Amino acid sequence: MTRTSDALSVLKGMYAAEAGYFAAGGPGKSSFAPLAPFFSPDVVLRQADGLPYAGTWRGHEGMERFFLAMSDTWEVFDMVEQSFLSDNSPLVVLTHVHVRARATGRELDFPILQTITVEDGRITEVWPFYWDTAAIAAACTNYHSADDRLPRS
Repeated sequence: MTRTSDALSVLKGMYAAEAGYFAAGGPGKSSFAPLAPFFSPDVVLRQADGLPYAGTWRGHEGMERFFLAMSDTWEVFDMVEQSFLSDNSPLVVLTHVHVRARATGRELDFPILQTITVEDGRITEVWPFYWDTAAIAAACTNYHSADDRLPRS
């Protein structure tokens, strides 16, 4: 198991590398190489079924595909505020985000709570929990809400 301070350092380093990755153009324009050392080769990322980028993403290739799917979904994805809520792996991170959907231009603000497991200095599992996946899905489509399947005019 990774010591607490080491796990937090890994996580904060990954967030800094992720910001650099997107600043350099992100998926398809920037290399995933600066992010790779932070993730175990067999990392697993689990996204809720109701999201536009749902599914289980595995390994470095899966993470690259996930970042591409996120980039295809969101024109803006700003991590406004982060709080690290645990001292032990799995780490718990509360992130407030501001997003703008690429397909619709709609904007949302919402929290994401993530559990992130760090072993031997690398992230092995990421499991994000979204407050309202239906609202996120609706913001990315031409519908009023997930329960209202009538197209907007």
